[in-house]
Amino acid sequence: MSDSTSPKDAVIIERIFDAAVDFVWRMWTDPEHFQEWYGPKGFTVPVADMELCVGGKRLICMASPDGSMKMWTTGEYTEIIPNERLVYTESMTDENGNVVSPSVMGMPEGHPTTTEVTVLLEDLGGRTKMVMMHAGIPADSGGAGGWAQAFDKLADHIETVRSSK
Repeated sequence: MSDSTSPKDAVIIERIFDAAVDFVWRMWTDPEHFQEWYGPKGFTVPVADMELCVGGKRLICMASPDGSMKMWTTGEYTEIIPNERLVYTESMTDENGNVVSPSVMGMPEGHPTTTEVTVLLEDLGGRTKMVMMHAGIPADSGGAGGWAQAFDKLADHIETVRSSK
């Protein structure tokens, strides 16, 4: 969290997953895995272009359950420490990756054009503690609920992948 970010200006979620840290890291960094869990319950991710390097770009499309609404985001990876720390920016875009005003996407007045997601992973001896902070998204916003649902999907996906091996 930056010095100018207060807890009320960020969604912060801590979860423990029953999987090794390198496995949870792949869930965040492998587009095929990311597509399986990202977004609120019922939402899908038809596009996850992820160039995993500092300065690398992301273009993500999240679609509503009936497909009638698609929300595109882009960003840039700013920090990558494998199995420990992942930081990227996030901005709303059109399908071509052109940044658009958050108000165009129905966000409230004052919603920042660019937010930052930080993911910290800690090895707990076969389990992983994850702390995710999405700076720029108010803690009491719908974004918090969306992230919580996504992490429920992540836990389910981890279990599905582990049981299929």
